[in-house]
Amino acid sequence: MDPQYAAAYQALYRRHWWWRTREKILLRKIRPILAGVRRPRMLDVGCGAALLFDALEPFGHVEGIESDQAAVEQSGKWRSRIVVGELDDSYRPTAPFDLILLLDVLEHVRDPDQLLLQAARHLTATGRILVTVPAFQWLWTAHDDLNHHVARYTADELRRVFDRANLVAVETGYMFQSLVLAKLLVRGREALTSRVARVPTIPPAALNSAIQAWFTVEYALAGRLPFGGSVVAIAAPR
Repeated sequence: MDPQYAAAYQALYRRHWWWRTREKILLRKIRPILAGVRRPRMLDVGCGAALLFDALEPFGHVEGIESDQAAVEQSGKWRSRIVVGELDDSYRPTAPFDLILLLDVLEHVRDPDQLLLQAARHLTATGRILVTVPAFQWLWTAHDDLNHHVARYTADELRRVFDRANLVAVETGYMFQSLVLAKLLVRGREALTSRVARVPTIPPAALNSAIQAWFTVEYALAGRLPFGGSVVAIAAPR
C-alpha cells in the first residue's frame, strides 16, 4: 500500500462512508453463513491491522494473516491472533475455518486461482469463502494505481476464478451501484488532465453520514442490479 494511504487507512476505515457501508453489507452476508455453526472459526486474509476483528468476534473466533509487518504492529489487542506472512504452503493453522474472508485482496495478486486454492485447503467441509473485489476494468482510475491493483473483476470473471480453484459460486453480486457513474466521471476527467493518484479524504460528518445512508439503502433496494463499483461473492468447496 502507498505509505500516505497506509498512514490514513485506519481513520478512513473507521469513519469513511465507503468502508462503513461495506462493513454493514459484509456483516449481513456473514450472519446467515455462520448461523447454526457451533463455535465458528474465521480467517481474515490480508487483515491489515485487524480493523474488522471487533465486528467479527461476536460471531465466533477470528484469526488473521497479513504480509505487512507494519500494519500488524498496529493491531493492538488482536496482535496474537495474526500470523505475519502469506497464505501459502507454510501456513499451518491449528484447525480449519468455517469462514475465510478475502476482502479487497484478489485484485492485488497475479495468481488469484492459487490463492483461492490455498484458502480452500483450510475450509471445513461446509465452510465458505467471502470475497470482495473492485468491479469492471473499464472503471480503472488513478485510485487503482495508488492501491497497486493488478485487475478489476466482473461477477462472471470471479465465478470463473472460483471454478478454476475448484470452488462453487454460491452467490455473486455487486455493491455501490451508483458509484459507477462517479467513477466514469473520474475516468473522463483523468483522460483530459494529468492522472494523479490522491489518498481519499473523509467528507464532513453530515455529508459522510448522508452518503453512507444512501449506499446502505441503495444496496437493500438495488443490490441485485448487474453492475456496481465492487463485486461481493461467496464460494463453497466443490
